[in-house]
Amino acid sequence: MPENKRAVGSVTYRDAEHGYFERRKLRRHAAFWSLWALGVGAVISGDFYGWNLGLDAGGFGGLLIAGVVITIMYYGLCYSIAEMSPALPHTGGAYSFARSAMGPWGGFITGLAENMEYVITPAVVVGAMGFLSHDIVFDLTGADGWWNSPVLWWAIFYIIFVGINILGIEITMRFTVVITVLALGILGFFFLAVLVTRSFDGSLLTNIPPEEGGSSFLPKGIAGIFPALPFAIWFYLAIEELPLAAEESHDPKRDIPRATIWGLNTLVLFAVLTLFLNTGVGGGAASIGTSATPLFDGFKAVFGEGAGASILALIGLIGLIASFFTIIYAYGRNTYSLSRAGYFPQGLSITHPTRNTPYVALIAGAVVGYVLALIIYFLGQSENALAGKIVGALLYMAVFGAVISYFMQCLSFIMLRRRLPHIERPYRSPVGVWGAAVAGAIALVALVSLFLNADYRPGVVGTLIYFLIGLAYFAVAGRHKLVLSPEEEFALSHGRVGAHLEEEGYGTVSVAEIAKDDNSTRSP
Repeated sequence: MPENKRAVGSVTYRDAEHGYFERRKLRRHAAFWSLWALGVGAVISGDFYGWNLGLDAGGFGGLLIAGVVITIMYYGLCYSIAEMSPALPHTGGAYSFARSAMGPWGGFITGLAENMEYVITPAVVVGAMGFLSHDIVFDLTGADGWWNSPVLWWAIFYIIFVGINILGIEITMRFTVVITVLALGILGFFFLAVLVTRSFDGSLLTNIPPEEGGSSFLPKGIAGIFPALPFAIWFYLAIEELPLAAEESHDPKRDIPRATIWGLNTLVLFAVLTLFLNTGVGGGAASIGTSATPLFDGFKAVFGEGAGASILALIGLIGLIASFFTIIYAYGRNTYSLSRAGYFPQGLSITHPTRNTPYVALIAGAVVGYVLALIIYFLGQSENALAGKIVGALLYMAVFGAVISYFMQCLSFIMLRRRLPHIERPYRSPVGVWGAAVAGAIALVALVSLFLNADYRPGVVGTLIYFLIGLAYFAVAGRHKLVLSPEEEFALSHGRVGAHLEEEGYGTVSVAEIAKDDNSTRSP
């Protein structure tokens, strides 16, 4: 790196070497439908798997009430994001919002929390994909050797779908649209099948035996609502990734807000149908609430235990693939943006010379996610115990990172409204500061709820270790190597630079133009 540098508070900026941003190019391609599919696809696996553990945690009533609360939180959050993203149209997303609102440390903490969410979530989803693939092959062939082990399936899925992400933004977005529409079609087919075959039984919703002081609706009592909150989040987890596509969208100021809200509306509809119709078949809440593959069990309840159900379950992998694939996109862009600005090692942000995709970040995230899944796998006492433990522990780890980033983004929204009232806001949140405040408060409650299930506290400890390692790196090394990426230019100039990247270009501000107090930047 060149020697030209300047300290700004507790961090130091250096001028990027010649060709720095040219080696970190992205390409614009995404439009409204691609972005809608990206947001919905990232979440849709939550309707296939994961949400159901909330039934075991709080019963049907506990999960239903938790779901209403979490839906309110997501509307407040998504309206806030819909305002901030077109105003700060950078790949950094949440990190960019918090950087302009709270400085480098606030930006890094928010970006790291989101990184934790996006790296761990694919490990959660691929866990379900591996177990489901194992079950399908076993049901059809009876094979149960090493070649049909979840560990091998995980490696296969990572290699295939990281590879597609590396091929280019065009094929990535086309695949995203196709796989998301197919996933919604699978769910729609299941819902219709349940209703047409009259497999739904309302009494199954409340068949968990109540504990002392509980009822059939709330078998764990009011207290059961709180441990159900993290699993209700699974109905919407990762819809907030859309701002990460800002520098790859043709019209981010128009399309990202629309895609975010329409995507959330779509998810609310499917969450309601999933909660009622998947719970009300087969063994009901008592059985579905402890299942590693609830949709697979739902298909079995409707169509029987034969090969037909296995084939339907194979098709059902589409939903898991949709989320796995699109969240790989998310961790790639999140890691890329933090690396481009110097918060992470800068080699992670290098893009493919012809495909213009952050292939180093994509591969690095896959390695971390796969190793994480392996560690939890081999720490399990047995495969039977693992099916429940890996799901719960990893779910908590992903949600822990998510709720921290949610709180920080809501706080960023409030601070940006106060500190940068002059910046252009192509879209304004209809729920404003109060909506962000309510969403942030619910995020804090959800954070506390993570500690209420003792079985999965090791997963929470794992996220804390992840966080401490990241903070230690930034404190020792990263904060001395920051680069004036678009997110940093915007923050240091209070919005005068970095909002119109196609016209302004990259790297237009030098460190000599930075004021040392981080309160202003001279006009370039």
